Amino acid sequence: MITITKLDPSFKYEISKTPGGQNIRRCFQCGTCSAGCPVGEIDERYNPRKIIRMALLGMKERVLASDFIWLCTACYTCQERCPQDVRITDLISAITNLAVKEGHIHPVLVQQVKAIGSSGRLHSVTDFINKRRASMGLPNACPEYPEIQEIFKMTGLSRLVDSDGSE
Repeated sequence: MITITKLDPSFKYEISKTPGGQNIRRCFQCGTCSAGCPVGEIDERYNPRKIIRMALLGMKERVLASDFIWLCTACYTCQERCPQDVRITDLISAITNLAVKEGHIHPVLVQQVKAIGSSGRLHSVTDFINKRRASMGLPNACPEYPEIQEIFKMTGLSRLVDSDGSE
């Protein structure tokens, strides 16, 4: 149950100041975005209309801490159909960016950052892959990239990798 003291009426303005979230207040809840959403067909938790409504009502903590904001596949179906030009895919990206700023990072993203930090790739390169690369005239993939470690230090991602995502 949501109490009025847990609502943040400035949340919609915070979103609208974030790149991609400028048009959030144009939404009048017609439901066109939800009607054609392929993710919503698979997982009922993902409903762009409900996410926008919760954001407009000021349910900041519930929106930012939820798993469902990470389900958008950026297919742009909702964005192409929106009669108010809300740009829903961009809006969901703005909301996820705010979630990260607030410390709500999805575990999958943490694992991806760890993989990139350790080897420079999302997937490990095996001897088999390097042999195939050699057969195609490509150089072997390096096991480590010190440049990535430097970028991680500069951007603060090294703290995320070192802390297991529990900042």
